[in-house]
Amino acid sequence: MLAILPFPNIDPILVSFQIMDLSFAVHWYAISYIIGFLSAWAWMRFEINRLSLWVDQTPPLTKKHIEDALTWMIIGTILGGRLGYVLFYQFDTFLIDPLRILRVWEGGMSFHGGFIGVMLSAIFYCRKNNLNPWSVGDLIASSSCFGLFFGRIANFANAELWGRPTDAPWAIAFPTQAAQNCGQVLGELCGRHPSQLYEATLEGLILFAVMAFLIFKKHWFKVPGQIIGVFFIGYGLARVIVEGFRQADAQFISLENPMGYIIHLDNFGLTMGQTLSIPMIFIGFTIIYIARSRAA
Repeated sequence: MLAILPFPNIDPILVSFQIMDLSFAVHWYAISYIIGFLSAWAWMRFEINRLSLWVDQTPPLTKKHIEDALTWMIIGTILGGRLGYVLFYQFDTFLIDPLRILRVWEGGMSFHGGFIGVMLSAIFYCRKNNLNPWSVGDLIASSSCFGLFFGRIANFANAELWGRPTDAPWAIAFPTQAAQNCGQVLGELCGRHPSQLYEATLEGLILFAVMAFLIFKKHWFKVPGQIIGVFFIGYGLARVIVEGFRQADAQFISLENPMGYIIHLDNFGLTMGQTLSIPMIFIGFTIIYIARSRAA
């Protein structure tokens, strides 16, 4: 058997404590959301202070607006993420136990649902405050990679959303029984792609670097809507690529469909993540085209 990297000894609970008869626990998953939103808040404040980035040196938001908008973004992310997970991945399960929707610390958040939630909350906020939704959307998109990065790191710490079996030298033996089940003999560990780290790199670090380059070196904020389009394209591409290494959700896997495809084509198929992400790529190019046409 090839060498397999052991999973780091990471407790998904950062700290736990008890007050009287009530027990409380702070999970890494919750911490990742807090750090992601605080980082987005700090980055947006940094960008609006660079007046040269904006049309007529006028940012679309004030510092007070950012704090208010962030509140709406948090609500949109949590509600959209959980509801999206219900609709796309666990509808039957949540029909049996609807209160599980509230257990954010257990994981089970859909990016696509959270993304829709953020868009709707941002549009509502912009209309309420008479703000340019395209420029505000650019600002939000430019800061979204923080949440994606820390969220994927939390997925890794929780040993969830692991990848498909592999004999790559960086394969990791995730500790859960389901992750170790690769159809091998009993007792033999299963090495899997650390797909959470792939996503953290592509969706978090690389997409952030691309958008930062376009914003600070190419001044793409001056054509409102372009960075929104880049985010759509970048995330869509990253997710489509990583889905090729990521284990499909258990509810989509069967003996007849071991890869967990929900769309079957002649020689290959598409997972739920790919099915939801491919349209994002085309939407992103369309948004950039419309933005440039409007500015011409």
